[in-house]
Amino acid sequence: MNNDLSQLEEKIKYKFKNKSLLRQALTHSSYANENRGVSSFNERLEFLGDAVVSITSAEFLFRRFPDMPEGELSKLRSSLVCTASLSDFAKEISLGEFLYLGKGEENTGGRERLSILENAFEALTAAIYLDGGLECAREFVLRFLSKSLSTHHISFKDYKTLLQEVVQQNQGETLNYVITGESGPDHDKRFEAEVHLNSNVIGRGTGKSKKQAEQEAAKEALQLMGI
Repeated sequence: MNNDLSQLEEKIKYKFKNKSLLRQALTHSSYANENRGVSSFNERLEFLGDAVVSITSAEFLFRRFPDMPEGELSKLRSSLVCTASLSDFAKEISLGEFLYLGKGEENTGGRERLSILENAFEALTAAIYLDGGLECAREFVLRFLSKSLSTHHISFKDYKTLLQEVVQQNQGETLNYVITGESGPDHDKRFEAEVHLNSNVIGRGTGKSKKQAEQEAAKEALQLMGI
C-alpha cells in the first residue's frame, strides 16, 4: 500500500482541502471492520459518486452528439461508464495502490478487483465533488471520458453531420430538414422528414422521433449520392 496520498493528488491533478474526505474515499468496508476507531468507509461516497459520474457523462454525450437518439445515447453512456471502464480509469491513476483494505481483501487480490476499483473511483469522484464542487468533479471525470470516447467504438452513425460535410464542399449550397408528417398514438409516434438541398428534395426518412426521421432522410440522401 502507498500511504503518500500527495502522490495520488498529483495523479488526479486535484489537491484536497479536507484530507479526511480523500481518506474516506479510499477506505474499504473490510478495513473499517478490522480496525477499531475507523467508522467511515467509502460506500456512501460511492453512492453519491455514481450519480456525479452519471450526470457528467450524460451531459457530455448530450452536447457531443446533438443528433444522437436517446436510446443510442443510453447505450453509449452505459458502455463508457460500465464496471470495466471505471476500473480501467482507476488503474490509470494506480488507485488500487492507495486503498485501505482489510487483510482478507488484501490477501485475495482486492487491489486488482474490478468491482473494488470501480467503487473507489466513484467514491473518489464524490469526494472531489464534496471538497471542491461539481465543476472540479466534472473536470476529473471528463479527463477519462474524453480520452475513452476517442478510442471507443460507436455504432451510431451521424448521417446528418456527414451529409453537411459533403454539401459544404460546394459553396452556396443550403441544406435544411422539413417534418412532413406525423402519425400514430402518443406512445408510438411516427414522423416523416425530408432533407432539401436548396429547393430540391434529396432524401426522405421516417422514425420514432423527429431527429431519427431526419437521420434516415440524410442516410437516404447519402445513399443516392453513392456515399
